Amino acid sequence: MAPAAITPESSGTTTPTTMSASSLTQAGIKHMRSGSSTQAPLDASLMTVELTKSPREVPHPDGDETKAQKTCTDHMVTARWTQAAGWEAPELKPYGPFSIMPTASVLHYATECFEGLKLYRGNDDKLRLFRISRNCERMRKSAARIALPDFDPQALEEMIKALCARDGGKWLPKGRPGFLYLRPTMIATDPALGVQRPKEALLYIILCCFPDMSVSLAAPAPPALNGAATNGHAKAGSTGLKLLASNEDSIRAWPGGFGYAKVGANYGPTLVAQGEARARGFDQVLWILGHEGYVTEAGASNFFVIWRSKETGRLELVTAPLEERIILEGVTRASVLQLAKERLAKTVGEVEQVDVVERRFVMDDIISAYKDGRLVEAFGAGTAFFIAPVALIHFRGKEIHVPTAEGESGVYTRTIKKWLWDIMYGNESHEWGIVVDEVQ
Repeated sequence: MAPAAITPESSGTTTPTTMSASSLTQAGIKHMRSGSSTQAPLDASLMTVELTKSPREVPHPDGDETKAQKTCTDHMVTARWTQAAGWEAPELKPYGPFSIMPTASVLHYATECFEGLKLYRGNDDKLRLFRISRNCERMRKSAARIALPDFDPQALEEMIKALCARDGGKWLPKGRPGFLYLRPTMIATDPALGVQRPKEALLYIILCCFPDMSVSLAAPAPPALNGAATNGHAKAGSTGLKLLASNEDSIRAWPGGFGYAKVGANYGPTLVAQGEARARGFDQVLWILGHEGYVTEAGASNFFVIWRSKETGRLELVTAPLEERIILEGVTRASVLQLAKERLAKTVGEVEQVDVVERRFVMDDIISAYKDGRLVEAFGAGTAFFIAPVALIHFRGKEIHVPTAEGESGVYTRTIKKWLWDIMYGNESHEWGIVVDEVQ
Protein backbone atom coordinates (compact mmCIF):
# COMPACT_ATOMS: atom_id res chain seq x y z
CA MET A 1 0.00 0.00 0.00
CA ALA A 2 1.47 3.36 -1.01
CA PRO A 3 1.57 5.96 1.76
CA ALA A 4 -0.90 8.81 1.47
CA ALA A 5 0.21 12.41 1.05
CA ILE A 6 1.43 14.06 4.22
CA THR A 7 -0.43 17.03 5.62
CA PRO A 8 0.13 18.93 8.87
CA GLU A 9 -1.48 17.31 11.90
CA SER A 10 -4.92 18.69 12.64
CA SER A 11 -5.84 19.52 16.21
CA GLY A 12 -9.39 20.49 15.38
CA THR A 13 -8.86 23.95 13.92
CA THR A 14 -7.81 25.09 10.49
CA THR A 15 -4.34 26.59 10.67
CA PRO A 16 -2.17 27.47 7.66
CA THR A 17 1.38 26.15 7.47
CA THR A 18 4.35 28.21 6.38
CA MET A 19 5.28 27.53 2.78
CA SER A 20 8.95 26.83 3.47
CA ALA A 21 8.41 24.14 6.12
CA SER A 22 5.60 22.47 4.21
CA SER A 23 7.55 22.52 0.96
CA LEU A 24 10.56 20.96 2.65
CA THR A 25 8.48 18.09 4.00
CA GLN A 26 6.75 17.47 0.68
CA ALA A 27 10.04 17.67 -1.20
CA GLY A 28 11.51 15.05 1.11
CA ILE A 29 8.57 12.73 0.55
CA LYS A 30 8.69 13.24 -3.21
CA HIS A 31 12.40 12.44 -3.30
CA MET A 32 12.07 9.30 -1.19
CA ARG A 33 9.14 8.04 -3.26
CA SER A 34 10.95 8.55 -6.56
CA GLY A 35 11.78 5.18 -8.02
CA SER A 36 9.44 3.49 -5.57
CA SER A 37 8.39 0.97 -8.25
CA THR A 38 11.82 -0.70 -7.91
CA GLN A 39 12.15 -0.33 -4.14
CA ALA A 40 10.51 -2.75 -1.74
CA PRO A 41 8.01 -1.07 0.63
CA LEU A 42 8.03 -1.56 4.38
CA ASP A 43 5.89 -4.67 4.88
CA ALA A 44 5.08 -5.86 8.41
CA SER A 45 3.58 -9.11 7.08
CA LEU A 46 7.09 -10.29 6.11
CA MET A 47 8.38 -10.03 9.69
CA THR A 48 10.55 -12.91 10.90
CA VAL A 49 10.66 -13.90 14.59
CA GLU A 50 13.65 -15.06 16.64
CA LEU A 51 12.94 -15.44 20.35
CA THR A 52 15.55 -14.77 23.01
CA LYS A 53 17.33 -17.68 24.66
CA SER A 54 18.26 -15.49 27.64
CA PRO A 55 15.05 -13.96 29.05
CA ARG A 56 15.56 -11.45 31.86
CA GLU A 57 13.71 -10.64 35.04
CA VAL A 58 11.20 -7.79 35.06
CA PRO A 59 12.27 -4.98 37.42
CA HIS A 60 9.91 -3.50 39.99
CA PRO A 61 8.08 -0.45 38.56
CA ASP A 62 9.30 1.74 41.45
CA GLY A 63 12.78 0.24 41.68
CA ASP A 64 16.14 1.81 40.90
CA GLU A 65 16.52 -0.21 37.70
CA THR A 66 13.30 1.23 36.30
CA LYS A 67 14.22 4.75 37.40
CA ALA A 68 17.54 4.46 35.54
CA GLN A 69 15.61 4.17 32.23
CA LYS A 70 18.15 1.74 30.78
CA THR A 71 16.31 -1.58 30.94
CA CYS A 72 14.45 -2.75 27.83
CA THR A 73 12.31 -5.81 27.26
CA ASP A 74 13.56 -9.12 25.86
CA HIS A 75 12.98 -8.27 22.20
CA MET A 76 13.13 -5.46 19.65
CA VAL A 77 12.05 -4.99 16.03
CA THR A 78 14.37 -3.83 13.26
CA ALA A 79 14.06 -3.14 9.52
CA ARG A 80 16.91 -2.16 7.21
CA TRP A 81 16.57 0.13 4.18
CA THR A 82 18.89 0.75 1.25
CA GLN A 83 18.44 3.14 -1.62
CA ALA A 84 19.15 0.33 -4.07
CA ALA A 85 16.60 -2.21 -2.83
CA GLY A 86 14.24 -0.45 -0.45
CA TRP A 87 13.01 -2.06 2.78
CA GLU A 88 14.14 -5.50 3.87
CA ALA A 89 11.84 -7.81 5.84
CA PRO A 90 11.41 -6.62 9.44
CA GLU A 91 12.86 -8.78 12.21
CA LEU A 92 11.56 -9.35 15.73
CA LYS A 93 14.64 -10.57 17.57
CA PRO A 94 16.43 -10.50 20.95
CA TYR A 95 17.21 -7.05 22.30
CA GLY A 96 20.88 -6.17 21.94
CA PRO A 97 23.50 -3.76 20.59
CA PHE A 98 23.93 -2.63 16.98
CA SER A 99 27.09 -2.56 14.91
CA ILE A 100 27.50 0.57 12.75
CA MET A 101 30.54 2.13 11.13
CA PRO A 102 32.32 5.08 12.78
CA THR A 103 31.55 7.06 9.62
CA ALA A 104 27.80 6.40 9.84
CA SER A 105 25.75 9.44 8.84
CA VAL A 106 23.78 9.52 12.11
CA LEU A 107 26.99 10.02 14.14
CA HIS A 108 28.07 13.06 12.15
CA TYR A 109 24.99 14.78 10.73
CA ALA A 110 22.19 14.04 13.22
CA THR A 111 20.22 12.07 10.64
CA GLU A 112 17.87 10.42 13.13
CA CYS A 113 14.29 10.75 14.26
CA PHE A 114 12.18 8.98 16.83
CA GLU A 115 8.81 8.71 18.52
CA GLY A 116 7.72 8.36 22.12
CA LEU A 117 4.54 6.58 23.20
CA LYS A 118 3.45 4.12 25.86
CA LEU A 119 2.04 0.63 26.14
CA TYR A 120 -0.43 0.52 29.04
CA ARG A 121 -1.66 -2.32 31.22
CA GLY A 122 -5.18 -1.17 31.99
CA ASN A 123 -7.25 -1.54 35.12
CA ASP A 124 -9.20 -4.16 33.14
CA ASP A 125 -5.94 -6.14 32.58
CA LYS A 126 -5.91 -5.39 28.86
CA LEU A 127 -2.89 -4.00 26.98
CA ARG A 128 -3.52 -0.72 25.16
CA LEU A 129 -1.79 1.80 22.93
CA PHE A 130 -3.02 5.39 22.75
CA ARG A 131 -3.69 6.93 19.31
CA ILE A 132 -0.73 5.07 17.83
CA SER A 133 -1.58 6.06 14.24
CA ARG A 134 -0.76 9.70 15.02
CA ASN A 135 2.71 8.76 16.25
CA CYS A 136 3.36 6.73 13.11
CA GLU A 137 2.22 9.56 10.84
CA ARG A 138 4.33 12.07 12.75
CA MET A 139 7.41 9.88 12.49
CA ARG A 140 6.98 9.81 8.73
CA LYS A 141 6.98 13.63 8.69
CA SER A 142 10.08 13.74 10.86
CA ALA A 143 11.90 11.28 8.60
CA ALA A 144 11.08 13.37 5.54
CA ARG A 145 12.51 16.50 7.18
CA ILE A 146 15.98 14.95 7.50
CA ALA A 147 16.03 12.99 4.22
CA LEU A 148 15.39 9.56 5.72
CA PRO A 149 13.33 7.02 3.73
CA ASP A 150 9.57 7.09 3.44
CA PHE A 151 7.44 4.24 4.73
CA ASP A 152 3.85 3.14 5.15
CA PRO A 153 2.81 4.33 8.65
CA GLN A 154 0.37 1.42 8.89
CA ALA A 155 3.31 -0.98 8.52
CA LEU A 156 5.12 0.75 11.38
CA GLU A 157 1.97 0.50 13.49
CA GLU A 158 1.77 -3.25 12.89
CA MET A 159 5.45 -3.68 13.79
CA ILE A 160 4.91 -1.82 17.06
CA LYS A 161 1.87 -3.94 17.89
CA ALA A 162 3.84 -7.13 17.20
CA LEU A 163 6.52 -6.16 19.73
CA CYS A 164 3.91 -5.12 22.29
CA ALA A 165 2.01 -8.39 21.81
CA ARG A 166 5.20 -10.41 22.27
CA ASP A 167 6.70 -8.69 25.34
CA GLY A 168 3.74 -6.90 26.91
CA GLY A 169 2.34 -9.90 28.77
CA LYS A 170 5.56 -10.58 30.67
CA TRP A 171 6.85 -7.05 31.22
CA LEU A 172 3.45 -5.61 32.16
CA PRO A 173 2.03 -8.45 34.26
CA LYS A 174 -1.70 -8.68 34.79
CA GLY A 175 -3.03 -7.30 38.03
CA ARG A 176 -0.49 -4.46 38.07
CA PRO A 177 -1.63 -1.46 35.98
CA GLY A 178 1.27 0.50 34.54
CA PHE A 179 3.11 1.21 31.31
CA LEU A 180 6.22 0.62 29.23
CA TYR A 181 7.79 3.36 27.10
CA LEU A 182 7.91 2.72 23.36
CA ARG A 183 10.70 4.23 21.27
CA PRO A 184 10.49 3.73 17.48
CA THR A 185 13.66 5.22 15.96
CA MET A 186 15.20 5.63 12.52
CA ILE A 187 18.90 6.30 12.00
CA ALA A 188 20.99 6.79 8.86
CA THR A 189 23.65 4.06 8.80
CA ASP A 190 25.21 5.08 5.47
CA PRO A 191 29.00 4.74 6.09
CA ALA A 192 29.98 7.48 3.64
CA LEU A 193 31.20 10.80 5.05
CA GLY A 194 29.90 13.92 3.37
CA VAL A 195 26.77 16.02 3.74
CA GLN A 196 24.43 14.09 1.47
CA ARG A 197 21.18 12.16 1.53
CA PRO A 198 21.76 8.82 3.28
CA LYS A 199 21.67 5.70 1.13
CA GLU A 200 21.21 3.30 4.06
CA ALA A 201 19.01 3.48 7.15
CA LEU A 202 17.82 1.36 10.06
CA LEU A 203 14.38 1.51 11.64
CA TYR A 204 14.08 -0.08 15.07
CA ILE A 205 11.57 -0.30 17.92
CA ILE A 206 12.30 -0.91 21.60
CA LEU A 207 10.20 -1.15 24.77
CA CYS A 208 11.77 0.41 27.86
CA CYS A 209 10.99 0.27 31.57
CA PHE A 210 10.22 3.84 32.56
CA PRO A 211 9.25 5.53 35.83
CA ASP A 212 5.94 7.32 36.19
CA MET A 213 6.85 11.03 35.93
CA SER A 214 3.29 12.26 36.24
CA VAL A 215 1.67 13.32 39.51
CA SER A 216 -0.70 10.72 40.90
CA LEU A 217 -4.37 11.55 40.54
CA ALA A 218 -4.85 10.54 44.17
CA ALA A 219 -1.85 12.38 45.61
CA PRO A 220 -2.56 14.47 48.73
CA ALA A 221 -2.46 18.23 48.39
CA PRO A 222 0.85 19.79 49.55
CA PRO A 223 1.12 22.89 51.78
CA ALA A 224 0.28 26.28 50.26
CA LEU A 225 2.98 27.91 48.13
CA ASN A 226 4.84 30.52 50.14
CA GLY A 227 7.67 32.34 48.42
CA ALA A 228 8.30 29.64 45.83
CA ALA A 229 11.38 31.38 44.42
CA THR A 230 14.01 33.76 45.68
CA ASN A 231 16.26 35.64 43.25
CA GLY A 232 15.44 33.20 40.50
CA HIS A 233 16.09 30.07 42.59
CA ALA A 234 13.10 27.81 43.14
CA LYS A 235 12.10 26.37 46.50
CA ALA A 236 10.10 23.28 47.33
CA GLY A 237 6.46 23.65 48.30
CA SER A 238 4.26 22.36 45.46
CA THR A 239 3.83 19.27 43.32
CA GLY A 240 3.43 21.49 40.26
CA LEU A 241 6.23 22.15 37.78
CA LYS A 242 8.48 25.14 38.33
CA LEU A 243 9.51 26.65 34.99
CA LEU A 244 12.42 28.94 34.18
CA ALA A 245 11.78 30.99 31.04
CA SER A 246 14.60 30.81 28.51
CA ASN A 247 16.83 33.75 27.64
CA GLU A 248 16.72 35.51 24.28
CA ASP A 249 20.06 33.96 23.33
CA SER A 250 18.76 30.42 23.92
CA ILE A 251 16.24 29.41 21.26
CA ARG A 252 14.74 25.94 20.89
CA ALA A 253 13.04 26.42 17.51
CA TRP A 254 12.33 29.14 14.96
CA PRO A 255 10.00 29.75 11.98
CA GLY A 256 11.03 27.68 8.97
CA GLY A 257 13.14 25.35 11.12
CA PHE A 258 12.43 21.83 12.33
CA GLY A 259 10.79 22.40 15.72
CA TYR A 260 7.74 20.45 14.56
CA ALA A 261 9.79 17.30 13.83
CA LYS A 262 10.81 14.79 16.50
CA VAL A 263 14.47 14.68 15.57
CA GLY A 264 17.45 14.34 17.88
CA ALA A 265 18.80 17.72 16.80
CA ASN A 266 15.83 19.32 18.59
CA TYR A 267 16.87 17.94 21.98
CA GLY A 268 20.66 17.86 22.42
CA PRO A 269 21.06 21.66 22.15
CA THR A 270 18.48 22.19 24.94
CA LEU A 271 20.44 20.25 27.57
CA VAL A 272 22.61 23.19 28.67
CA ALA A 273 19.58 25.37 29.44
CA GLN A 274 17.83 22.44 31.10
CA GLY A 275 20.87 21.78 33.29
CA GLU A 276 21.01 25.43 34.32
CA ALA A 277 17.30 25.40 35.20
CA ARG A 278 17.64 22.30 37.37
CA ALA A 279 20.75 23.66 39.10
CA ARG A 280 18.61 26.61 40.17
CA GLY A 281 15.82 24.38 41.48
CA PHE A 282 13.48 24.51 38.48
CA ASP A 283 12.01 21.45 36.78
CA GLN A 284 12.03 22.54 33.15
CA VAL A 285 12.67 25.40 30.77
CA LEU A 286 9.74 27.40 29.41
CA TRP A 287 10.93 28.07 25.87
CA ILE A 288 10.41 31.67 24.76
CA LEU A 289 10.97 33.02 21.24
CA GLY A 290 12.24 36.51 20.44
CA HIS A 291 12.38 39.78 22.34
CA GLU A 292 8.57 39.82 22.40
CA GLY A 293 8.61 36.66 24.53
CA TYR A 294 6.40 34.34 22.48
CA VAL A 295 5.55 31.25 24.54
CA THR A 296 6.21 27.93 22.80
CA GLU A 297 6.90 24.78 24.85
CA ALA A 298 7.70 23.70 28.42
CA GLY A 299 10.71 21.42 28.32
CA ALA A 300 9.77 18.76 25.78
CA SER A 301 6.04 19.24 26.43
CA ASN A 302 3.36 21.42 24.91
CA PHE A 303 2.30 24.28 27.20
CA PHE A 304 -1.26 25.32 28.07
CA VAL A 305 -2.61 28.23 30.08
CA ILE A 306 -6.15 28.86 31.31
CA TRP A 307 -7.15 32.47 31.93
CA ARG A 308 -10.18 34.69 31.81
CA SER A 309 -10.22 36.81 28.68
CA LYS A 310 -9.70 40.51 29.31
CA GLU A 311 -11.98 41.35 26.39
CA THR A 312 -14.87 38.92 26.87
CA GLY A 313 -14.59 37.76 30.47
CA ARG A 314 -14.91 34.15 29.29
CA LEU A 315 -12.53 31.38 30.34
CA GLU A 316 -10.03 30.34 27.65
CA LEU A 317 -7.74 27.34 27.25
CA VAL A 318 -4.85 28.76 25.23
CA THR A 319 -1.87 27.09 23.58
CA ALA A 320 0.59 28.03 20.84
CA PRO A 321 -0.53 27.30 17.25
CA LEU A 322 1.00 24.87 14.75
CA GLU A 323 1.05 27.33 11.85
CA GLU A 324 4.77 28.23 12.01
CA ARG A 325 5.83 24.68 12.90
CA ILE A 326 7.79 25.94 15.87
CA ILE A 327 6.24 23.51 18.35
CA LEU A 328 5.93 19.75 18.26
CA GLU A 329 2.62 18.46 16.92
CA GLY A 330 1.95 16.66 20.19
CA VAL A 331 -0.42 13.69 20.32
CA THR A 332 -1.34 14.57 23.90
CA ARG A 333 -1.74 18.20 22.80
CA ALA A 334 -4.22 17.27 20.07
CA SER A 335 -6.11 15.02 22.50
CA VAL A 336 -6.38 17.77 25.13
CA LEU A 337 -7.75 20.20 22.55
CA GLN A 338 -10.29 17.75 21.16
CA LEU A 339 -11.58 16.65 24.56
CA ALA A 340 -11.81 20.27 25.74
CA LYS A 341 -13.85 21.22 22.68
CA GLU A 342 -16.17 18.26 23.12
CA ARG A 343 -16.58 18.22 26.89
CA LEU A 344 -15.96 21.78 28.07
CA ALA A 345 -18.29 23.48 25.60
CA LYS A 346 -20.76 24.05 28.43
CA THR A 347 -20.61 24.46 32.20
CA VAL A 348 -20.92 21.21 34.16
CA GLY A 349 -20.94 21.49 37.96
CA GLU A 350 -17.82 23.30 39.18
CA VAL A 351 -16.27 23.11 35.74
CA GLU A 352 -17.11 26.30 33.87
CA GLN A 353 -17.35 26.39 30.08
CA VAL A 354 -14.02 27.06 28.35
CA ASP A 355 -13.23 28.47 24.92
CA VAL A 356 -10.38 26.59 23.21
CA VAL A 357 -7.90 28.93 21.53
CA GLU A 358 -4.79 28.18 19.46
CA ARG A 359 -2.87 31.40 18.91
CA ARG A 360 0.37 33.20 19.55
CA PHE A 361 0.71 34.67 23.02
CA VAL A 362 3.57 36.27 24.92
CA MET A 363 4.83 36.25 28.49
CA ASP A 364 3.40 39.72 29.03
CA ASP A 365 -0.06 38.23 28.42
CA ILE A 366 0.51 35.74 31.25
CA ILE A 367 1.93 38.44 33.53
CA SER A 368 -1.03 40.71 32.82
CA ALA A 369 -3.51 37.92 33.56
CA TYR A 370 -1.64 37.13 36.79
CA LYS A 371 -1.66 40.75 37.96
CA ASP A 372 -5.34 41.17 37.07
CA GLY A 373 -6.33 37.98 38.87
CA ARG A 374 -7.42 36.40 35.58
CA LEU A 375 -4.81 33.60 35.52
CA VAL A 376 -6.50 30.33 36.45
CA GLU A 377 -4.17 27.43 35.66
CA ALA A 378 -1.25 26.28 33.51
CA PHE A 379 0.00 22.82 32.62
CA GLY A 380 2.35 20.92 30.35
CA ALA A 381 1.18 18.04 28.16
CA GLY A 382 3.33 15.29 26.69
CA THR A 383 3.99 11.56 26.74
CA ALA A 384 6.66 11.45 29.46
CA PHE A 385 5.20 13.91 32.01
CA PHE A 386 1.61 13.31 30.81
CA ILE A 387 -0.48 16.22 32.17
CA ALA A 388 1.67 18.14 34.64
CA PRO A 389 0.34 21.20 36.51
CA VAL A 390 2.56 24.27 36.60
CA ALA A 391 3.15 25.97 39.95
CA LEU A 392 5.64 28.71 39.11
CA ILE A 393 7.12 30.58 36.14
CA HIS A 394 10.24 32.73 36.51
CA PHE A 395 10.66 35.24 33.67
CA ARG A 396 13.30 37.99 33.51
CA GLY A 397 13.28 38.60 37.24
CA LYS A 398 9.49 38.27 37.58
CA GLU A 399 7.83 35.42 39.43
CA ILE A 400 4.38 34.16 38.50
CA HIS A 401 2.76 31.93 41.10
CA VAL A 402 -0.01 30.03 39.33
CA PRO A 403 -2.96 30.37 41.76
CA THR A 404 -4.30 26.84 41.57
CA ALA A 405 -0.87 25.31 42.23
CA GLU A 406 -1.73 25.36 45.96
CA GLY A 407 -2.94 21.81 45.58
CA GLU A 408 -2.01 18.99 43.27
CA SER A 409 -3.53 20.88 40.35
CA GLY A 410 -6.44 23.05 39.32
CA VAL A 411 -9.84 21.69 38.39
CA TYR A 412 -9.29 21.87 34.61
CA THR A 413 -5.86 20.23 34.69
CA ARG A 414 -7.20 17.52 36.97
CA THR A 415 -10.33 16.98 34.89
CA ILE A 416 -8.53 16.73 31.54
CA LYS A 417 -5.89 14.47 33.04
CA LYS A 418 -8.54 12.10 34.40
CA TRP A 419 -10.33 11.94 31.05
CA LEU A 420 -7.14 10.91 29.30
CA TRP A 421 -6.11 8.58 32.13
CA ASP A 422 -9.43 6.76 31.91
CA ILE A 423 -9.03 6.18 28.17
CA MET A 424 -5.43 4.99 28.49
CA TYR A 425 -6.15 2.59 31.36
CA GLY A 426 -9.47 1.26 30.09
CA ASN A 427 -11.78 2.95 32.59
CA GLU A 428 -13.57 4.47 29.58
CA SER A 429 -14.19 2.67 26.32
CA HIS A 430 -12.90 5.01 23.61
CA GLU A 431 -11.63 4.74 20.04
CA TRP A 432 -8.29 6.26 21.08
CA GLY A 433 -7.50 3.27 23.29
CA ILE A 434 -6.19 0.54 20.94
CA VAL A 435 -6.30 -2.92 22.55
CA VAL A 436 -3.31 -5.19 21.84
CA ASP A 437 -3.87 -8.96 21.93
CA GLU A 438 -0.84 -10.29 23.77
CA VAL A 439 0.95 -13.49 22.74
CA GLN A 440 0.32 -16.23 25.29
